[in-house]
Amino acid sequence: MKQNCIAILGRQDKPTDAVEEYCRYLGEALLAEDFELIIERVAWPESGWTRAASALQHRAKRWRGAWVLVQYTALAWSARGFPVRFPRVLRTLKAAGARVAVVFHDVEPYSGTRVIDGLRRRAQLRAMLEALRLSDAAVFTVPMKNISWIKRHPGKGHFIPVGANLPTSSEANSRKGISTGGKLSVAVFGITGGEAGRKEIENIVEAVQFAASRVGNLRLIVLGRNAESAEAELRKHFRDSTVELHVLGVLPGKDVVRSLTVSDVLLFVRGHISTRRGSAIAGIACGLPVIAFEGPETAAPITEAGLALFSPERKGDLGDVLVRVLEDEHYRASLAQRSCVAQRQYFSWHAIAARYAEFMRKEN
Repeated sequence: MKQNCIAILGRQDKPTDAVEEYCRYLGEALLAEDFELIIERVAWPESGWTRAASALQHRAKRWRGAWVLVQYTALAWSARGFPVRFPRVLRTLKAAGARVAVVFHDVEPYSGTRVIDGLRRRAQLRAMLEALRLSDAAVFTVPMKNISWIKRHPGKGHFIPVGANLPTSSEANSRKGISTGGKLSVAVFGITGGEAGRKEIENIVEAVQFAASRVGNLRLIVLGRNAESAEAELRKHFRDSTVELHVLGVLPGKDVVRSLTVSDVLLFVRGHISTRRGSAIAGIACGLPVIAFEGPETAAPITEAGLALFSPERKGDLGDVLVRVLEDEHYRASLAQRSCVAQRQYFSWHAIAARYAEFMRKEN
């Protein structure tokens, strides 16, 4: 008989909600572990906090003794990233007799140098510390030793990397034999908005143009968040280039898999590589080499995947690394193989669900 567990989400993200997709894929995989995951929302943006809290209190009466996996990002629980009411959600669940696990998708408070950034950072840190104190278990998407505000590892803490929000069960290993018209393809999955996105576009353009000058015609496939808003800028830069540009925008999961599996490498420049970077892990899930750079959260098991690392401080290094991956077929194949192995062992939803089931059974 399957045990019920509940995933609690806050405000829905637009145009896609990665946390909701995470819960959906996790729920499908948990069925094989004899857990049925039910997704619920605290609808505070629509009904206000008072009515939302009352509704949660009413629903929570049915969850006595069940595991409730509360999904934390700062913006899910506050429009401006001040999640001061988040601990109240946990107290309501605890009062109803639920077993509460907080899943920290945001593992660090936000950065920034303005006064408002400092106030936001303190509010987030207080909320996360209180959430950790109140919870029966805590899931961190990066190793706890890499999280600045955790001074000692709590016995209730569990490190579980994220998976790709994609249907990759059989397609990741089917890249051989796919026709790409003889061109090597570089994929970019998601671009950050605002000033950070403009810098990412500059880095992508510089690296891909340099690679095209060395290896001949290339195909650049840009998809995911903010891809369409970046299209005009990308087309301007590649107007007189031999690079064949495809901008696909936000796609259904199966179409994302199809686009990535016909690519030869994933270019990831949205911050450093980490076990919580779902758009980078999408490349791993599809059996691709991933070009990225290291940062404070870069640690095993992401380092066991097929990573080709560049230094953002070294001018032109991204282009040099991209050329090496594209020019050396054996190197590229070895990186792809490492990504396939890492996907099976660490980042598949089966592996992730098994980690959840392990702590939920043990602590029952």
